[in-house]
Amino acid sequence: MRVIFMGTPDFAVPVLDALVEAGHDVVAAYSQPPRAGGRRGKALTPSPVHARAEELGIEVRTPLSFRKEPEAIAAFAALEADVAVVAAYGLILPQALLDAPRHGCLNVHGSLLPRWRGAAPIQRAILAGDDETGVGIMQMEAGLDTGPVRREERLPIGPYDTSGMLSRRLSLLGAKLMVEVLADIAGYPPQPQAEEGVTYAAKIDKSEARIDWSTGARQVDRHVRAFNPAPGAWFEHAGERIKILTAHIQSSSDNPGDIHYRTTPGLVLDAQLAIGCGDGAVRPDTVQRAGRGVMTVTELLRGFPIPPGTRL
Repeated sequence: MRVIFMGTPDFAVPVLDALVEAGHDVVAAYSQPPRAGGRRGKALTPSPVHARAEELGIEVRTPLSFRKEPEAIAAFAALEADVAVVAAYGLILPQALLDAPRHGCLNVHGSLLPRWRGAAPIQRAILAGDDETGVGIMQMEAGLDTGPVRREERLPIGPYDTSGMLSRRLSLLGAKLMVEVLADIAGYPPQPQAEEGVTYAAKIDKSEARIDWSTGARQVDRHVRAFNPAPGAWFEHAGERIKILTAHIQSSSDNPGDIHYRTTPGLVLDAQLAIGCGDGAVRPDTVQRAGRGVMTVTELLRGFPIPPGTRL
């Protein structure tokens, strides 16, 4: 097929690779424009899809907005594609663009629709404590992830899964399903989503990443896993933000001291940085200081002491 690909982050790269490996003619790749790095004056960095498409010799287009750039819609339609494949692109697609390819636009969505429509389905599923998720190949329409689904598969969410780990598995599965659908598009007719069970996965705001120790240890653990690798769950001590990248729930048998200490939110319980929550405690395993690399808790405490009794 003659395919237009639309995607931006790492999640989308395996889908692009699968299309090329399956022999489809990817005539253009659309991605969000290159962004400046974290430091002022740093060079613009292309998205993972942008970089990969250039490696593959595919033309890359980076419009800021289709609504504000009508000429971009005309240029899209002029490609005369059979289908557009979308994976975490990040821009709203107007109806004229959705209608331009012969088979419309197919989206790789990382949830079991209609649960977790929206921008951050993987993180929201972990935060909510869902036992499973999945990926669907959805026929796009104007509504927010409301289109009918052509193909879907489920995946369990393990007790140690981070959003990064789960994203990778869903991306690879979505790439496989998309290739299967394109190989026999008539064999996977679109099925309307259920009217019940609709939830929305709002875009992650960086302010959400701060850990609320008053929630239970299980929820703090989900918080850490959901925001790994980005933006990173964090707490503050001595004026510095410390990200917790991995942690585990502290068993009561690991700390047989006063029950008050095990349930005081934000209280450091011992010399290994067990931290009390609203219910139980968590113990960080790997952490990261601003501007530093990932380190173990032992390495952190060697140069940045956080003594027992400290309230975070």
